[in-house]
Amino acid sequence: MAMRGEDIAAMIVEAMPDAQVEMIDLAGDNNHWKAVIISKAFEGVPRVRQHQMVYAALKGKMDGADGELHALALETRAP
Repeated sequence: MAMRGEDIAAMIVEAMPDAQVEMIDLAGDNNHWKAVIISKAFEGVPRVRQHQMVYAALKGKMDGADGELHALALETRAP
């Protein structure tokens, strides 16, 4: 099942209200996304933890074979 970029971005912003999120549909199928996320929440946080924060914001949407979101490439950074 595909997931709209707007929905992904909204979930990220819900978890990190200051986040600037750019969604890029990598395959044109609403199922393979790249998210560029800039947030103060990432200041001083290792990259692996930054990505874990984003996955947590998605509330299980990427979990398992039946997840709504198949692939999400992440680029995260502090402002």
